[in-house]
Amino acid sequence: MKIALFYGSTTCYTEMAAEKIQACMGVETVEIFNIKDVPLSDCLAYDVIIFGISTWDFGELQEDWESSWDDITELDLNGKIIGLFGLGDQQGYGQWFQDALGMLHDHILPQGASVIGYWPNEGYEFEASKALTEDGDYFVGLSLDDETQYDLTDQRINQWCEQLLEEINDIANA
Repeated sequence: MKIALFYGSTTCYTEMAAEKIQACMGVETVEIFNIKDVPLSDCLAYDVIIFGISTWDFGELQEDWESSWDDITELDLNGKIIGLFGLGDQQGYGQWFQDALGMLHDHILPQGASVIGYWPNEGYEFEASKALTEDGDYFVGLSLDDETQYDLTDQRINQWCEQLLEEINDIANA
């Protein structure tokens, strides 16, 4: 099953995370696209889509995602399986940690997407986040902090990729 990974990146951290996810899941399995260079509608050619976004400043969207934000409402994501990952700084911007991830999650749900890859809210220290599930136990996708927990990034990516592949397999065999 081919997987598309669409990301927006200003400082290359999200791009580097996307490349690590591709390497973990297999370069023959995952195709990477920078949303700055391709229309978001290209994702519709895939059954499984991963979106990568970073939170900027005080809970704001990354600029390429902000430019494509309205395009999301035009996507028919019914039947699509979507995983999300986000980058943020839990110490410097702890009141808004991973907010863009949460906003993206909430923006794609009405389009019919089935979101997988929720990530445990363990090992993080922040004040607030729009990316938490209602019970607060999980992030709505993989949560990376390359500012203060860079040493955990590879481990988290590897675990999340295994989790995603298992969830995709479970859905495919259901």
